[in-house]
Amino acid sequence: MSLAGQHVVVLGGTSGIGFAVAASAAERGAKVTVVSSSRANIDRTLAELPSGSTGYVVDLTDGDRVRALFEEIGALDHLVYTAGEALLLSPLADLDLAEARKFFELRYFGVLAAVQAAVPQLRPDGSITLTTGTAGPRPVPGSTVTSSLCGAVETLSRALAVELAPIRVNAVMPGVVRSPLWAFPEDVREQFYADTAAGTPLRRIAEVEDIAQAFLFFLTQPHATGTVLTLDGGAVLA
Repeated sequence: MSLAGQHVVVLGGTSGIGFAVAASAAERGAKVTVVSSSRANIDRTLAELPSGSTGYVVDLTDGDRVRALFEEIGALDHLVYTAGEALLLSPLADLDLAEARKFFELRYFGVLAAVQAAVPQLRPDGSITLTTGTAGPRPVPGSTVTSSLCGAVETLSRALAVELAPIRVNAVMPGVVRSPLWAFPEDVREQFYADTAAGTPLRRIAEVEDIAQAFLFFLTQPHATGTVLTLDGGAVLA
């Protein structure tokens, strides 16, 4: 799974799954570029990644800035999109439609803008890996917007795989992962993790490093495209 001599760009690469992907790619010899909306997060991440890594502060909902970003980055081999704020969970009756639209701005239209801007810079044997989630095929009450978004990104990955070939386009579909996305009070979050783990065959919650391995698989697997890889600890079987 060597990535020596390859350039990996991770949008949302300063925390959670994104940082785990960036760190894993760097360990395998890649030159890594991380992108975040926070200067503090970029500075902290670059202090932890190997020398030669680069970082940019960019609002990924700003299409003009995203285009300028990839013109500045130049040639790349792999694009990974893990950017996203805390999940939007709300009963339909209480749903703020403005918040719902904002949620799609970063997690869906941000993906479109990034892919559109990155493709001219991507090498033909390169790859794009997106992030979806099991809320798509397994919605729960209150997950209307999140589940819809997950379904949209899953379908998008397949459509892009057809349109952009031979560039490979895939998506990783995690279940519940111990990450900053779950913006609950600590005691509520830990109980949520425990309850979720109890309902899976593996009896544990995924760590971000577990999920990063799936991204690395797609970066290094030359015959995978249009594929969605589910990592939910067997929850679908419970």
